[in-house]
Amino acid sequence: MSDILASEPHRVVRVGEVEIVLLGTAHVSPASVEAVRALLATGDYDAVAVELCASRQRAMFDPDAMGRLDLFSVMKNRQVAMVAASLALGAYQMRIAEQYGIEPGAELRAAIDGAIDGGLPLALIDRDIGLTLRRTYASVPWWRRMELVGGLLSSVLSRDKIEESEIERLKQGDMLESTFSEFAEQSETLYRPVIEERDRYMAASLRRFAAERGSGRVLAVVGAGHLAGIERHLADTQPPAETLAELEQAPPRPRWPRVLPWVIVAVILVGFVIGFSRNTDIGLQMVADWVLINGGLAAIGGALALAHPLTILTAAVGAPLTSLNPTIGIGFVAAAVEIFLRKPQVGDFATLRRDVMHWKGWWHNRVSRVLLVFLLTTLGSAIGTYVGGAKVFGHLFGDGG
Repeated sequence: MSDILASEPHRVVRVGEVEIVLLGTAHVSPASVEAVRALLATGDYDAVAVELCASRQRAMFDPDAMGRLDLFSVMKNRQVAMVAASLALGAYQMRIAEQYGIEPGAELRAAIDGAIDGGLPLALIDRDIGLTLRRTYASVPWWRRMELVGGLLSSVLSRDKIEESEIERLKQGDMLESTFSEFAEQSETLYRPVIEERDRYMAASLRRFAAERGSGRVLAVVGAGHLAGIERHLADTQPPAETLAELEQAPPRPRWPRVLPWVIVAVILVGFVIGFSRNTDIGLQMVADWVLINGGLAAIGGALALAHPLTILTAAVGAPLTSLNPTIGIGFVAAAVEIFLRKPQVGDFATLRRDVMHWKGWWHNRVSRVLLVFLLTTLGSAIGTYVGGAKVFGHLFGDGG
């Protein structure tokens, strides 16, 4: 065993009566896979821990899970952006596998397979990826969030060829770190949820697992970039349950995003009332501008998504109305019409993960195109609400009575 570890980055840490061997792996390295298999073949370990959460494990062992999406539930529960991000990350991984013949995370799969074959207890020690993404998004100032989203999309969608430099970065960290590395290096607030918090979380998970085990030796397979942080936090004195509870808290949802749409609706309706009270022509012009701007931008969003013509028409007609009713968005309405007109077939679900490997596939696959219809019509209507609202009040303060 010592010969195997001598050639691999690792740390050996005792937590109570449990010896934890932290094996630092490169998530795109065949050598890391062989090291994991060789260590488990020695029979020197009583348990295994891996840098995965339950959702990432399911995605790894059930790659067709995305093909069983309930699109209406995804839209109703406001999970479209999260599903799109998961598809994008999955596409990034598949492109690496296709381009370089390397399956990202193969060493984690080998660790899980080895634990199952050896009848060893298995611990998934990483934080849920969805929660990490939400905390990451919430950690950056609102004016940088579109930059963050754009960075994610450009990292995983814009290039068919993945550069060697990105592969080298993956050899030191993991998928999230590689995707957000440019931002993490520049932003302490982003570094914290993506890297530091996960180091703390995995260390606390290991301390809890060690307490449950009582004694023995655990092989913990983690990205090499996490070694130092996990080793440091294994010495924390805060009870692991408290640390995990702290890091599992969803970011608080500010009240203003829920209140602001109603305020905007009230302000615009008051503007209409004032306009008509001054002059009927002004009021009619305000309504016409509102319909043309809001409906036009939502329709442009539908067109960019290559939606069915009737879906685009629905967006144009419906957006001016749904924008005055925050309980329902034009994205949901337009996506529902798109589903009715172009029903996704079984084949679309079956090929979803492979189709979104390349940016054209997002428009080719009927499932991913529904997500684009939802996102782009919603974005178009949101822009139209602010632009149209400004135009409405421009009549009040510019045209006079």
